[in-house]
Amino acid sequence: MNIFYKILLHFQKHGYYVCQRIADRLGIRAKVVRTSFIYLTFVTLGFGFALYLFLSFLMRVKDLVYTKRSSVFDL
Repeated sequence: MNIFYKILLHFQKHGYYVCQRIADRLGIRAKVVRTSFIYLTFVTLGFGFALYLFLSFLMRVKDLVYTKRSSVFDL
């Protein structure tokens, strides 16, 4: 079980924070969103994981496109 927790800790530290950002947007706890993705993955045989990767990709693109600039000359 110790190796399982090390892997889990690695993904929590270096993840894309998809669940946290979705939870912040919806106003709920991130734990609820994480368990929902887990249940969705088991029920639909991998669709939840594919959805998670797709959302992480969209959030990454959004972060690259919509950066806050302090002035017009920061382009």
